[in-house]
Amino acid sequence: MDKFLIVGLGNPGEKYYNTRHNIGFELLDFYCKKNESDFGTGRLGHISKISIKGRKVFLLKPNTFMNLSGKSVKYWMKQENIRIENTLVISDDLNLPLGKIRFRARGSSGGHNGLENIEQTLNTTEYPRLRIGIGNDKKSNQIDFVLGILKSDEYKTLHSNFDMISNSLNSFILSGIDITMNNFNN
Repeated sequence: MDKFLIVGLGNPGEKYYNTRHNIGFELLDFYCKKNESDFGTGRLGHISKISIKGRKVFLLKPNTFMNLSGKSVKYWMKQENIRIENTLVISDDLNLPLGKIRFRARGSSGGHNGLENIEQTLNTTEYPRLRIGIGNDKKSNQIDFVLGILKSDEYKTLHSNFDMISNSLNSFILSGIDITMNNFNN
């Protein structure tokens, strides 16, 4: 049976709740609830196990902080014997307009510290990823912007896409990255 690992990037702790950088965590919380599951505390992260049409799917929110996400991803891939092409990493993206999504089968970190650490830890850029646009306030310091709390209109825009993005995650699990890119990149 095929197994999948869907990783939402973010920072653990109340301090980071509702920040732009934690959109990966928020999306996974939504997807987990939609699949009538809950997160439990596991090694190096919060983990949930769901089933999508007979496929076993592990949802992971690393608790290693964003810049050390690779350690958690590598551990769960190895622990559950999940192939790299069945691992999808979800992150925020400053370079995409608010609410836009972009699936990629591989690529660079684009300066995202979480993705950079995963690439270093796995020693490859050849893993699927989903980037969610958080916009970019060019007037602000980028670190302050990504760690800033979502404004209510930003929150509504991002969360209004969560049903569609959940469908895209199902597509990745059932049909693979290529079909998902064709059907969901907007």
